[in-house]
Amino acid sequence: MIEQILHNIKEIESFNSTSKEEIEKFRIKFLAKKGLINYYFSEFKNVENSRKKEYGLSINKLKISAQNKLNDLNSLLSNCSTNSQLLNDLTRPGSSIEIGSKHPITIVKNRIIDIFSSIGYNVSEGPEIEDDWHNFTALNLPEYHPARDMQDTFFIQTNPDLLLRTHTSSVQVRYMENNKPPIRTISPGRVYRNEAISARSHCFFHQVEGLYIDENVSFADLKQTLEFFTKELFGKSKIRLRPSYFPFTEPSAEVDVYWGLNNETDYKMTKGTGWLEIMGCGMVDPNVLDNCGIDSKKYSGFAFGMGIDRIALLLHQINDIRLLSENDTRFIKQFKSSL
Repeated sequence: MIEQILHNIKEIESFNSTSKEEIEKFRIKFLAKKGLINYYFSEFKNVENSRKKEYGLSINKLKISAQNKLNDLNSLLSNCSTNSQLLNDLTRPGSSIEIGSKHPITIVKNRIIDIFSSIGYNVSEGPEIEDDWHNFTALNLPEYHPARDMQDTFFIQTNPDLLLRTHTSSVQVRYMENNKPPIRTISPGRVYRNEAISARSHCFFHQVEGLYIDENVSFADLKQTLEFFTKELFGKSKIRLRPSYFPFTEPSAEVDVYWGLNNETDYKMTKGTGWLEIMGCGMVDPNVLDNCGIDSKKYSGFAFGMGIDRIALLLHQINDIRLLSENDTRFIKQFKSSL
């Protein structure tokens, strides 16, 4: 008798069906008033005393297995029925899909790309993990150059050095190595520097750098390009160029746009001067052109670079750069109107 019960348990475990009729037959066979389980209980009195405990445990296991299997089958049957009704009901309204939002960095990056595309610039991209040559040496930053300290970064390995790029100028080097002038390209992307994280700085951020190489390119061409860009992006064309230093350009300058002093926010942003620094620029150093296989005696050019995150903070009046990377949907949803 115990062997028969164990056989019934295996039969229950292997049974599977989504047919209402077959499930009902299963219930009648095992759990009905005249089913096998009640029959086995009625035979308990005929079992030898030495085997009653084993017999009773077997019946309980059979009952639990049958009841659990019946519950699972009924649940499966209910789900199948519900899904069938949903699929066959063509008048039932569809599930609403929430409209997403573009990230403010994406909004600003796309706007910058559109502006420079309108005057003939293409978009170039490169790897975020760079070697020493493309990130430093080719850009007039040889080993032990003090300017490297300004771009303290994250190294993946040493000898040979592999690091997270500190600027997208490395993309420009790769582009110059593989393309002949005239060159007009902008290089947007994420960059990394070992900086303390605060409301105004982060260990990673986004840059876009521009490069124009051709014959007889002058500083006047650079200034005219920057005036066009600031007019298109900010609606302000009044800029000033302050002498600065970058190893890969000579002469070099910081670019300020006149933001104005129309309200209290303007005073805070510009520290009461009305001027706001937005990027660096300069004429490409001849050594950089030669390093990339371009004849510096025949060609000249200019380069510029800016932080996309910084521009996003300005345009959208965001007071903390960390908000851009926290992935808080409450923050991102504010930019739906910018789609």
